[in-house]
Amino acid sequence: MSEQPDFAPMPTDWQRCLAIVAHPDDLEYGAAGAIAGWTAAGHEVSYLLVTRGEAGIDTMSPAQALQVREREQRASAKVVGVDSVEFLDHTDGVIEEGTRLRRDLARAIRRHRPELLLTLNHHDGWGTPGSWNTPDHRAVGRAVLDAAGDAGNRWIFPELVDEGHEPWNGVRYVAVASSPYASHAVDVTDTLDRAVASLAEHRAYIRALDDRDPVEYAREHLTSYTQGAAERFGGRSAVSFELFSR
Repeated sequence: MSEQPDFAPMPTDWQRCLAIVAHPDDLEYGAAGAIAGWTAAGHEVSYLLVTRGEAGIDTMSPAQALQVREREQRASAKVVGVDSVEFLDHTDGVIEEGTRLRRDLARAIRRHRPELLLTLNHHDGWGTPGSWNTPDHRAVGRAVLDAAGDAGNRWIFPELVDEGHEPWNGVRYVAVASSPYASHAVDVTDTLDRAVASLAEHRAYIRALDDRDPVEYAREHLTSYTQGAAERFGGRSAVSFELFSR
């Protein structure tokens, strides 16, 4: 097998980022380390969660879990400098890929007017043999890529203009976190501790998965994850992205 090329640095010539993922915790399993650095540098980052993650805790009813997971997601976002957290209330576990989802995302993109969109891996797997990505991740990731174009075309979802959402054709990049086809990376050496603290805020979720203390769990996971990316980024702890330019 040929050696993989080094990651290129992620572009920084943007001001606003809208991060769109399916569930609470999706951003914290890696991308939050980059987000912490971006907000510290003065970039504006907002979160849009397609669901409230209500099906994510086996020991907790959906009605209870959605309240816990929303609270944990807001606390997690604050750790990395993000104050704007919104939820679309699609149903966790059965997000339907299609025009309703694309319309909701296009509406949000027109409202936030970002230059950078961030989402999670939309591919079938995670890059290791036998790995399989969840339907929600795949549906949302693909819809984000589609909605980047939908947001700029007034004749796609013309009802959005009637609602007061003028087209936004300013999306320059779509970054896909945890992609098996990553091409770019962000150095998180100085933000790893904040990334760990951000993931550890998902206490109820983590405790349902693992017997370790949430901070210990988060540090072990993120240290391993960022060291893996370091092999293609000059030895620096990093998180990687597949980058689409528009």
